[in-house]
Amino acid sequence: MTTADNTAYHYRTAVPADAEAIETLDGSFTTGTVFQVTVADDGFALREIPVDPPLTKVFPEDESDGDDGDEGDDADSRTFVAHGAAGDLAGFVAVSYSGWNRRLTVEDIEIAPEHRGRGVGRALMGLAVEFARERGAGHLWLEVTNINAPAIHAYRRMGFAFCGLDTALYSGTPSEGEQALYMSMPCP
Repeated sequence: MTTADNTAYHYRTAVPADAEAIETLDGSFTTGTVFQVTVADDGFALREIPVDPPLTKVFPEDESDGDDGDEGDDADSRTFVAHGAAGDLAGFVAVSYSGWNRRLTVEDIEIAPEHRGRGVGRALMGLAVEFARERGAGHLWLEVTNINAPAIHAYRRMGFAFCGLDTALYSGTPSEGEQALYMSMPCP
């Protein structure tokens, strides 16, 4: 597939040989805005506010993840990868399907900084949507920190909408003080 800037990308299901590249992909981001969360008795409100200087977030390694790019016998989970023309890993999306509520959960999606803004994330999410359709999913769902404004904007452009908040998810973690926002969209 070729993106709007004529960069060619190759998309496929991850294989065990992708594990190291997936594990070492730079998922950090820098943003000049964050979403401020205000909680009330009857819900919550979000307001995008500027931060100066810009905030840079480097995600800690998740030692409990265990995703090695090999899907094994789990027919309801997939990791899709995108490789650039030079063969470098441009990004990946890891998803899992839960039949009881027909939900496809986007467990993780990361795009290497040099490949952002080129449609790689949208294309990977498109593969997630295809997988969701194959499984009979009614909707896709994901969690994102309130400080990741670039991702939130991208998810909204893809059709996701806010559907929930967890103010305690990151308590006791390196992300203490951030809030987890949940977003979903109907499976197209």
